[in-house]
Amino acid sequence: MKLITAIIKPFKLDDVREALTQFNVHGMTVTEVRGFGRQKGHTELYRGAEYTVDFLPKIKLEVAIHADQEEAVVDAIIAAAHTGKVGDGKIFVTALEQVIRIRTSEEGADAI
Repeated sequence: MKLITAIIKPFKLDDVREALTQFNVHGMTVTEVRGFGRQKGHTELYRGAEYTVDFLPKIKLEVAIHADQEEAVVDAIIAAAHTGKVGDGKIFVTALEQVIRIRTSEEGADAI
């Protein structure tokens, strides 16, 4: 089992969700986050005053999948979230040692 964590631009969330449903990925956790990488924020003008926006809004998407789906799911996220501009995001893949469904006490791959 794998945990895929993707940091993407907010307006790409629907595209990524639709791409993942084609691979029978129906459960995911979405969190609104703020951060920066190489993009390092930008400056904006508000009521005549210039200020720096250091942390940019992003979406953190977490998906638990079977290990054999890893490559297809990662490729789908890349294709759906890609704009070609700075700040498209990152994908992190980590191994899941154990998954337990609270309602039924199912464990492992059955709990996904």
